[in-house]
Amino acid sequence: MQKYKSEVSELLEISSKTNLLEQKNYRYSLQDVENPNLYRDIYDYETVPKIPFNHRRVPMSMPEEIWITDTTFRDGQQAINPYTVDQIVDLYKFMNRLGGPYGVIRQTEFFAYSERDREAIKRCQDLGFRFPEITTWIRASKEDFKLVKDLGISETGILVSCSDYHIFKKMKLTRSQAMRKYLDTVELAFESGVMPRCHLEDVTRADFYGFVVPFVCELMKMSRDAGIPVRIRACDTMGYGVPYPEVALPRSVPGIIYGLQHYADVDSGLLEWHGHNDFYKAVSNASTAWLYGASAVNCTLLGIGERTGNVPVEAMCMEYASLRGSLDGMDLTVISEIADYYKNVIGYEIPPMQPFVGRCFNQTRAGIHADGLMKDEEIYNIFNTKKILNKPATVMIGQNSGLAGIVFWINSNYQLEGDETVSKQDDLVIQMKAWIDAQYAAGRVASMSTKELEDKIEELTEGRLSKL
Repeated sequence: MQKYKSEVSELLEISSKTNLLEQKNYRYSLQDVENPNLYRDIYDYETVPKIPFNHRRVPMSMPEEIWITDTTFRDGQQAINPYTVDQIVDLYKFMNRLGGPYGVIRQTEFFAYSERDREAIKRCQDLGFRFPEITTWIRASKEDFKLVKDLGISETGILVSCSDYHIFKKMKLTRSQAMRKYLDTVELAFESGVMPRCHLEDVTRADFYGFVVPFVCELMKMSRDAGIPVRIRACDTMGYGVPYPEVALPRSVPGIIYGLQHYADVDSGLLEWHGHNDFYKAVSNASTAWLYGASAVNCTLLGIGERTGNVPVEAMCMEYASLRGSLDGMDLTVISEIADYYKNVIGYEIPPMQPFVGRCFNQTRAGIHADGLMKDEEIYNIFNTKKILNKPATVMIGQNSGLAGIVFWINSNYQLEGDETVSKQDDLVIQMKAWIDAQYAAGRVASMSTKELEDKIEELTEGRLSKL
């Protein structure tokens, strides 16, 4: 038996990931092609990108521990007026409370270029929070690595664009030249004693086995030799990733995560997904990355980011709770505080229907729905939004609200309980219904505002109801 094992030891090994006897991982070499591979059969630019299937499945492999990382102060700031230092500090405090003491929101990254950036970093550091850990994103220069080190930051992100769109068309390099440039940059990080986080930009248009895997294999070898970890962030820069099983690379999120683990030896704890929402798949892609082996998903508050935005932090907090069956210390009521802060302090207009944070996310307009809410809120509310998000279910009064909608609105708006509640038979409700119907009969289109309704109730009740 020992002899047989010796003869096949170069071909087979017990996998540390599955504990099964497997063929040793294939080793892919860099394919230094003369012409770029732009996947024109998928991305011909003149039509909607295609989703090819190859019917190859990879195993689901949820890591033992998963978490969220944040890029609100880096990617998020590229799509909004720059935050003030005070706003950054306030949002950082919110993230600390939302993520809880166990660090479900594990890290957040900052720019470190300007004096304002560095002041914000220093003030957040002075808070002494363990989570989220402060990291940075910098240019590939000795000066920037020294800056990060001087700031007392142990990890920084660096850009390593990996598609031929970027290597050939943007940087005007060959694949081997790009790889050498990137590896030299990582060497600078090691010399500075800083842990690099390599952002594989545009991974969903990259030649996965011709460039990505051989490059990451070199990074892992350098990491082992230096004794310094290298984090790999797979960046779906254009939102092309697809969560479905059996989709072909380079669009397959399961395939990308599996490939980085199985063929490039990236540990789950060092593997991170960063997605965009161009095709409405940001959240499902991020969840898929978790399910197939990435410990971290990179997000922004409210999903604010480049073009259509990033994966929303609050969405992945909900996904975490759904997948784990526990909050693990998260305080989801902070999500509502964050939404209020963006609206009232930053002046950002949140789309009213945006899940969890929009003012209408748990608001119904239909009278039949309002009637259901009155009988049992669970019929038409996604969960106990009052308990979980500190946002009770509401109704909007319009031409389709009916008596039930008016009853629900009055009882909710004035916080009436027990014997104080009004019913469909109440004179006030009947009078309000007649007034509202007359408004729409006269040609009104818009919904009724809170102030309009309160003013009319004040008139009809002569002040009997007062807002608590």
